[in-house]
Amino acid sequence: MKTITLEQANKDLISHINYSLKTHEEINIASENGAIVMIPQEDYDSIVETLRLLADKKSLNALLQSHNQRDNKVEPKSYRVEDVFGDL
Repeated sequence: MKTITLEQANKDLISHINYSLKTHEEINIASENGAIVMIPQEDYDSIVETLRLLADKKSLNALLQSHNQRDNKVEPKSYRVEDVFGDL
């Protein structure tokens, strides 16, 4: 994580934004009152979606079961496209 001061951010904000967008590296902007972290919107959306899925007990259980199957080399059940989307 790159850390800059508030003064550095104010001086050349657009280059710091472009750097974060290009590298997907977080930028910590520190001030006398505390700090914030700047990240690309795409990364933020991904974090929020991950938190939402982990907060959903059904989604979390499915994720844990799939990891368990993978770890135990269990072949997941496959479905035909017609079986999954047949009602559409």
